[in-house]
Amino acid sequence: MHALRSLHLAKQALANRGLRLLSALAFAGVLVGCAAVGPAKSVRLDDTPRIAVISAFAPELTVLLPQVQQPNKHSVNGVEFTTGTLEGKPVVVFLSGISMTNAAMNTQLVLDRFNVSHIVFSGIAGGVNPGLHIGDVTVPAQWGQYMEWLMAREDKPGQYSAPAWMKSELTLPAFGMMHPRPVEVRSAAQPAITKQFWFAADARMLAVARNLDTGVALDHCHASKCLKERPRMVVGGNGVSGQAFVDNKAFREYAFKTFEANVLDMETAATAMVAHSNGVPYIAFRSLSDLAGGGEGENEMDTFMHLAAANSAKVLRAFLASWK
Repeated sequence: MHALRSLHLAKQALANRGLRLLSALAFAGVLVGCAAVGPAKSVRLDDTPRIAVISAFAPELTVLLPQVQQPNKHSVNGVEFTTGTLEGKPVVVFLSGISMTNAAMNTQLVLDRFNVSHIVFSGIAGGVNPGLHIGDVTVPAQWGQYMEWLMAREDKPGQYSAPAWMKSELTLPAFGMMHPRPVEVRSAAQPAITKQFWFAADARMLAVARNLDTGVALDHCHASKCLKERPRMVVGGNGVSGQAFVDNKAFREYAFKTFEANVLDMETAATAMVAHSNGVPYIAFRSLSDLAGGGEGENEMDTFMHLAAANSAKVLRAFLASWK
């Protein structure tokens, strides 16, 4: 009787082990199935080496897109990329979207999905340098993210202090409680985290831009609105980018004095940082649509953004035509 009971128990144990094994195999199958339907690895959509041509919003791109020859459209995450040629150069043209986050995210997206050799940004900006005028096209030698702020503690009315451990990186003057800071960055060439403020445009691309100084006829009228000053092209100097649309005279003066900036916008420095991290050369053409609060009356962007976008696009196309 004991022998029969022992045999029964042994069979039951084997059956239980079999069930556990089947359960484990089934669970493993579920995991494999989940992996199979999970996010796919990024696949390059085009292997031709191309210059990425980026604009932030539609009015900037509408003056360029019709000029693209043999256009072919791709859509990734809702972003439409158009490949083809522009001034005889293979390009991939797209909108980054407005804002630092969109610019960074979609610059990395184009680098992941296309074979990008260089990056060119074209669009409008707010003028900061009082020596520049609406319609001028700037080509800064470097860009900084000027709104990586410390919002400082107010100890007394109008008096602010920074944490002791942060003071060493606060090398630039503050605007009230707002202290500019460098950003953390790393790259394939330098994987250790470092901090920096400025991201330099490519020296060779800047040299080509300098040779365009007198060769591009810039518009000075649009829809019966004409500028007082004939627009010109300015290569060199600084540009800054941040999360805010600036329309404030006092802040404009601060930005010029502190950063020696010619222009400010909401995207270029983010693209510059992504270019730096990936080791891809970049340059940006930004035409003044307004004076960031320095003009008389209301902000001028709505009046002159089409003229400014057209001027920036003209310089971009001349640059591509000259690029070897």
